[in-house]
Amino acid sequence: MSTPLSNSSSPLTSASVSPQPALRHGRFEDAQALFTGSLFVSITMLLFAQAGLLTGSTAGLAFLLHYATGWPFGAIFFAINLPFYWFAWKRMGAEFTIKTFISVAMLALMADVGPRFIHVDYLNPLFAAVLGGLLMGTGCLFLARHHSSLGGATIVSLYLQERYGIRAGKVQMMIDCTVVLLALWIVPFERVAYSILGAVVMSLFLWISHRPGRYTGN
Repeated sequence: MSTPLSNSSSPLTSASVSPQPALRHGRFEDAQALFTGSLFVSITMLLFAQAGLLTGSTAGLAFLLHYATGWPFGAIFFAINLPFYWFAWKRMGAEFTIKTFISVAMLALMADVGPRFIHVDYLNPLFAAVLGGLLMGTGCLFLARHHSSLGGATIVSLYLQERYGIRAGKVQMMIDCTVVLLALWIVPFERVAYSILGAVVMSLFLWISHRPGRYTGN
């Protein structure tokens, strides 16, 4: 005897499992996400610079050159990312590349003009590492969900996730920790350890929050 629970024509087994079409982001939604994501990451750059910490990817390399030469971080960061746009254009498409270029340009500008608007008199490096890691992870998540990035290793991480299903956070963590370890020759060990903590916090946040297939917006 069949029951309502075993009836294959039940609404629970027919209507509830029908796929929903993906919703596309509008231009205003993209604009606010790219601005907010870049702003969050620029605040992280300010916190890390104040605490003497580093980050990974091309931002970490830009920090190393900034500490070693005194050149503006924003200008170095923008220049280092230029070679990665070719890879992004070939592998991720024109839309992703253009949005990434805009995001990198905004971050470079915000990082250089930010100290004119905000200054922290005292900042514990442990607090800076945790807060900065979460802020950067949130900013990168905003950008990724609107088909953008901050260049460098982030482009490679997102490509590997979309193409092969490898978690972007896992790839980002390996790259970031490697870049931060390279700073041992110019930054005290204690600051490098805090920097690695910040990279791990950010990568774990992305690892948990940005999974293939979870977010279907465009």
